[in-house]
Amino acid sequence: MYRFLVTPHWWGINLFVVLAIPVCIFMGTWQLGRFEDRVATQNAAEKRPDPAKQDAAPLATLLPVDQETSGRHTTATGRYADQFVVPDRELDGKDGSYVLTMLRTDSGKALPVVRGWLADGEKVPAPPAGEVTVTGALQASETSGSTGVHTSGGLPRGQLGMISAASLINVVPYQVYDAWVTVSQASPGLLPVPATAAENTGLDLKAFQNLGYTGEWFVFAGFVVFMWFRLFRREVESAKDRALGLDLGLDTAA
Repeated sequence: MYRFLVTPHWWGINLFVVLAIPVCIFMGTWQLGRFEDRVATQNAAEKRPDPAKQDAAPLATLLPVDQETSGRHTTATGRYADQFVVPDRELDGKDGSYVLTMLRTDSGKALPVVRGWLADGEKVPAPPAGEVTVTGALQASETSGSTGVHTSGGLPRGQLGMISAASLINVVPYQVYDAWVTVSQASPGLLPVPATAAENTGLDLKAFQNLGYTGEWFVFAGFVVFMWFRLFRREVESAKDRALGLDLGLDTAA
């Protein structure tokens, strides 16, 4: 009665099931692991001291930026150079731009400094002249997935869509730190830009997406087993009907 299991048709079905179930279980377990990692990172972040309440440290001691140093206050000394506007950035629900100025340090590299937020239509203030020392919250370079970034291109000269060393290196003739700072005290005419939490340190939408994908993969694995069993039962019933001479010529295995 079960000879149909060794037919070419069923060999294909069985092979698909044997391959699909481990893949679904692996992907579901992987997504669950991603969610658990985010939970562990969130718990660890909650136990760490508030970065904003720690003493400011020299820039070199906090690089490269990671989940522990992101948000830490740092100090850097240099002279302001090229200045850019980063459009389409909201603050307290209002549209505006970040004013970003490159701070040329003695190391030879420049540190991108967000001197503050400017409402749309306002005049961009010039940076202070001479040597300055800035203090602000350290931030990792933005990526295409960061909130507010402009990746479609076509911005006017003097504007940046994303604050990152990768984008700045193409528009300035000197090396750039792979980080940026948002100052604690904004320049006159500007509002201070609050620091943001490091990526992947909280139970955000992405974390719960991982959990949702976990359920989807396990449900799909169960669905594969259910469909195999359903096809198997229909094939067995069809075989019984043929044995009793009740076969009506219908392809019940389809």
